[in-house]
Amino acid sequence: MSGPDGQGKAQTGGLERWLIHDQWIVAGAAGLAALLAGAYTVFGVGMQMTALEMTRMARPLGEPMAMGPGQGWTAAYALLVFLMWWVMMVAMMIPSAAPTLLLYTALKKRGPEGARAQALAGVFLLGYLLAWALFSAVATGLQWGLTESGVLNGPMMTLHGKGMAGAILLLAGLYQFTPLKRACLRHCRAPAQFLAQHHRPGAGGALRLGLRHGAYCLGCCWALMALLFVGGIMNLWWIVGLALWVIVEKALPAGERLAQLGGAGLAIWGLWLIFAA
Repeated sequence: MSGPDGQGKAQTGGLERWLIHDQWIVAGAAGLAALLAGAYTVFGVGMQMTALEMTRMARPLGEPMAMGPGQGWTAAYALLVFLMWWVMMVAMMIPSAAPTLLLYTALKKRGPEGARAQALAGVFLLGYLLAWALFSAVATGLQWGLTESGVLNGPMMTLHGKGMAGAILLLAGLYQFTPLKRACLRHCRAPAQFLAQHHRPGAGGALRLGLRHGAYCLGCCWALMALLFVGGIMNLWWIVGLALWVIVEKALPAGERLAQLGGAGLAIWGLWLIFAA
């Protein structure tokens, strides 16, 4: 016969197995969303060229390949560009948000809302991605304006001129040293502290929590994402490189120091392009 200690260990073991089971489900769903978003980005759904074609045709910064006028801007095309930006952000940002999402799922499973842990995790992720939808809307408007003004090469989705490219690199590098960047990065690097400070019950609380986490992530990474205008909005080397850099900043023990080292490198690169222009 098993005593109370044996029953307690069995119950604890069962709970741990359910926690792992739920986390695998949430991780699998998030991973699938990132994978599908990545495929959407690679094949450039609705765009004139695929990301693979744009990557092969990439030229040095500020010197995009001369092509025709490209697609005219209409409300329908702007919607396609918005979807391109948002889906690309989904593919790039879900991996770095995964630790917070999985910890949120585990905490919910242990609490009074354990039966709804997976659903609430989905609502949390939705709130997070809605924050990046706002960024995507702003990026779409900026792309539209820059293309119409001739500053951005429409078909290649890349800035004209080394001076302009250098200025964006310099500003992105300098942002890495700002108090706002450091504060947002610290929130992203400490998911347990973030969840303890801002947790609220229910689906409404999950949505607001996801939006708040997305806002911190946006404050941390918007300048890095703006570098897509420099390297090419659909240049796969820049997309993958920036996504990996975001993970480095958020996950590695020396992430804050590396963020500043990266900022220094961007600033130097930007100054070099400005003087080269």
